[in-house]
Amino acid sequence: MLNEIRDDAAERMQKTIESLNQSFAKIRTGRANPRLLDGITVEYYGVDTPLNQLASVNVEDARTLLISPWEKKLLPQIEKAILKSDIGITPNVSNDVVRLPLPPLTEQNRKDLVKQAKQESEQARVALRNIRRDAIADVREVVKEKEASEDDGRRAEETLQALTDKFVAEVDKVLAGKEHDLMAI
Repeated sequence: MLNEIRDDAAERMQKTIESLNQSFAKIRTGRANPRLLDGITVEYYGVDTPLNQLASVNVEDARTLLISPWEKKLLPQIEKAILKSDIGITPNVSNDVVRLPLPPLTEQNRKDLVKQAKQESEQARVALRNIRRDAIADVREVVKEKEASEDDGRRAEETLQALTDKFVAEVDKVLAGKEHDLMAI
């Protein structure tokens, strides 16, 4: 029973790290990255559809993304969806493609993006601590119901704390990498 609680907590903590990585992918660095557009949806026959299901998104050069829709009539909707999103990039529509030129980041923009990354990582740390709290409550409930000894419960709590420390260190490592990417010129 205690092992199941630990395994469930570890799985949930791993999902938190994956979610943090997805959030970091949406924070743009100075380089063009197709994952920058992951959160953008385009209305397609009355249904909001992710952009990557309606078009191919490629890196044209270091600072330009190239969007080639599979149906050319979607160009205006794609342009509208990008303008409506909060990525702060103005699309250029030409021929059958949409180009997204990424402006170079200023020092202030970089600092703001680092601040945003730190906020995301703090939210991940809070989520990890909440998972630990829930798991420890489950362990204490198991001990209270006499399904496990108090010693086993204490060891399980220590294991959960070690697991939490490991994942918090992973958050710090991911944040350091993102900060390095953002501050690199």
